[in-house]
Amino acid sequence: MPYSARMQQSHLYSVYFAPRGLTRMADLGMQIAQQYLSPFDKLIGIIGEAGSGKSMLVKGMFPGLELTNDDEGVNVRPLPILHLDTGAFYSPHTYHLDIRFESAFTQMWQLKDAILEAIDAGKRVVVEHFDLIYPILGVNAHLLIGVGSEIIVTRPNMFGPEPQDIADSVFHTIHDRKMAHSAEDLCGHILESHGINRFTHRDVKHGFILVFDEKPNIDLMALEMDAKAAIQMDLPISYVDDKHISIGDDIYHCTGPRMHIGSTGDIKNFALLHEFMEDPITKEYYLVGVVSSKGELRANDLNRIHVED
Repeated sequence: MPYSARMQQSHLYSVYFAPRGLTRMADLGMQIAQQYLSPFDKLIGIIGEAGSGKSMLVKGMFPGLELTNDDEGVNVRPLPILHLDTGAFYSPHTYHLDIRFESAFTQMWQLKDAILEAIDAGKRVVVEHFDLIYPILGVNAHLLIGVGSEIIVTRPNMFGPEPQDIADSVFHTIHDRKMAHSAEDLCGHILESHGINRFTHRDVKHGFILVFDEKPNIDLMALEMDAKAAIQMDLPISYVDDKHISIGDDIYHCTGPRMHIGSTGDIKNFALLHEFMEDPITKEYYLVGVVSSKGELRANDLNRIHVED
């Protein structure tokens, strides 16, 4: 067995924050490919809701791969994997298909046969919504990735995990990710109304971090009150284009415009840490916000790992 395949045998799963910006999602896809993808992996399964960033993750993992139904609505026809020419010198090595989309045009058994034929021919197949085809495919992915509020990377074996296990996990958490992103952009929009627009974004469990090079002159308790007032107003949040959303009547720049709930009123249990946190090494200042907060918000509890009995 090749070394690159052997060294992956002890890998059960890894978990990453799911970035909300498309560029950050592509960068993470590239990192996942470098760390976990083997040249001998022939079947890659991707699981997650529409708009969760699956396609951008795939673009980062496989630069240049032609996505048959990407997030920009580009539909490739005829579907390349259904017209596999195994003897052609210039035939692709890697194929992509979106099971949820393709099942509207092609019978599932045809998609199953096409996937297995491509694998038998030594091709690699990247399958979005892999959980939908697995029951009739009968073959688990060599590398299985779930995208929810976190990104789960796992290498299944005969004992699992099953694709449905990953689906149950990521579908359960995607709403929190949408809430956190909407709360993040709501706070960013309020900050910009105060003339504060120089910040970057990072992640925390069930929340967000806005990062500043210098400590902003703003009262965080007042910011929290303004955000809660906007939540109480139940303002609609809508996709405008691939770089903007609308919050009420205002347009706001967003790098992940499809990853939002429908209105500010759907943001539950929002809270801000009432003091900026300073990184002792980088000297950056963190504004920390969470959703689904229960009880007192304490910084050291945000990324706590809960150990099961």
